[in-house]
Amino acid sequence: MRRVGALFGVVLGVGGLVYLADRLTKTWALAALTENEPREFIGSLLRLRLIFNPGAAFSLGTQVTPLFTVIQAVVSVIVLYAALRVRSWPWALALGLVLGGAAGNLTDRLTRPPGFGLGHVVDFLELPNFPVFNIADSAIVAAAALVALLSVRNVPFRGGPGHG
Repeated sequence: MRRVGALFGVVLGVGGLVYLADRLTKTWALAALTENEPREFIGSLLRLRLIFNPGAAFSLGTQVTPLFTVIQAVVSVIVLYAALRVRSWPWALALGLVLGGAAGNLTDRLTRPPGFGLGHVVDFLELPNFPVFNIADSAIVAAAALVALLSVRNVPFRGGPGHG
């Protein structure tokens, strides 16, 4: 039972760190950047460009913002439920990344203009030929890559011999 508590703590800890990093960087971006005025950060590799995204990745679904709000809330609840059952450290890490990312963008949906459940997500990181994103988005993508790797390597969600 102690292991369940420790792994649940990993999920919450990683999720909390991602959420905090997302909130702090978005707060900074709102204070330091001007909308749609790009600023080079790491040469031409990474630019800072403040945008407000009503949609999902690649600004898809801009007309169904409330749906994304519901999806992010449901994902957060499902991750918390799964966190009570995870028995694998790598899977706990993946769940934490998803939780922090979903909660970070959900906070924008609930608190930012134009209103509750309709809020536009603050995005500010831009790679060449790639849509503008944020720390929460990065965590979700990292989690997806980790889940794919764990799945390919047959790492069980509920642990097992040789899997910590």
